[in-house]
Amino acid sequence: MGTRADAVAATRERIARTTLRLLLAQPYEEVTLADIATGAEVSHQTVLNHYASKEGAASAAIELLRSETEGLRTSARRGDPTHAVEVLAEQYERFGDLNVRWAMSAERLGRLAALLDHARAAHRTWLEEVFEPYLPSAPADRRRSLNALHAATDVYTWKLLRRDLGLSRPETTHTMTALVRGVLNT
Repeated sequence: MGTRADAVAATRERIARTTLRLLLAQPYEEVTLADIATGAEVSHQTVLNHYASKEGAASAAIELLRSETEGLRTSARRGDPTHAVEVLAEQYERFGDLNVRWAMSAERLGRLAALLDHARAAHRTWLEEVFEPYLPSAPADRRRSLNALHAATDVYTWKLLRRDLGLSRPETTHTMTALVRGVLNT
């Protein structure tokens, strides 16, 4: 029985990883169930049997993305702005274009749009944990600092610097680190 369960789990993961790979390459609206099935080397019906819809497969793919992102972010050293921004830069280099596309098309994503809210909340929690030593204790000041940190480290800031202004990765990281240090007064 374990072999069957292992095969089912492997198929589910292959479908989710294929969906993620497709989402990294193109907008959600352009990804089809047929593309997912072909890429995962399964039938269209197998994708539906495992995830019920394209939305279900995309949700599984985003869960993989969330897990990988969380794994990267746990390596950030608490209280070290330079390292924290380097960790974010690594994440954004891997997944930033997808994050931006998802955020820009949120109104067309239906139930998947809620995943963006969860991602924003997780980012804010991460900021609060990583920069705790520098954050003010007064609630209003703390909230303002977290809002500024969020803006300084958001994927849109990375996109502006990296994609729109054409900065190199080191220049982008340096600029974002300067923004974070400015907020933290370090």
